[in-house]
Amino acid sequence: MDAKELIARRVAREIEPGMLVNLGIGLPSLVANYVPADKGVFFQAENGVIGLGARPPEGMEDPHLTDAGGGFVTAVPGAASIDSAMSFGLIRGGHLDVTVLGGLQVDEAGQLANWKVPGKMVPGMGGAMDLVTGARRVIVAMQHSARGEAKIVPECTLPLTSTRRVDLIITDMAVIEPTDEGLVLRERAQGVSVEEIRAATSAALIVPDHVPEMQLA
Repeated sequence: MDAKELIARRVAREIEPGMLVNLGIGLPSLVANYVPADKGVFFQAENGVIGLGARPPEGMEDPHLTDAGGGFVTAVPGAASIDSAMSFGLIRGGHLDVTVLGGLQVDEAGQLANWKVPGKMVPGMGGAMDLVTGARRVIVAMQHSARGEAKIVPECTLPLTSTRRVDLIITDMAVIEPTDEGLVLRERAQGVSVEEIRAATSAALIVPDHVPEMQLA
């Protein structure tokens, strides 16, 4: 199992029946692959789809059915297409139960930076700022390190997506919960030690006496 699959499978355990869930582009979009279609979950993409399913088999892609990042998706029975006003009305109106977003950095205050790297061109800020501000629960799904550099840091050096504290960070090494006291290590990936997680994290971690291994969907 590669790192992205591990993260997506663990995030899937946070999704409950009846939820309206937004999946960000890239790694977060994989979560739909590990949530059963009959679980009664409604996945939303801000480009105007409610009822996203898993990625279609190769050769079965529909060019008219994509997520917000242009990736091919399927639609479950009962899916609906909506316009941008309705889509962002759901997001900004606080109607999303959960959003799952990728991350470039998360800091000790639980603040996320995920929309821009200074000096690099981006097509636009997208819906990330609205999602972090408007969703009832924000889960960051990202690899723990990038090119040997920690992504969970004392303070973000990249532009913040929002000043709101995210609710959970799920990486290929750990599950970390931002709290009033700081970042609490809740789970560790199978075969990964607390010491290895500390070494890959530049932010301070609060480590309980017992840190269980992750259970995956």
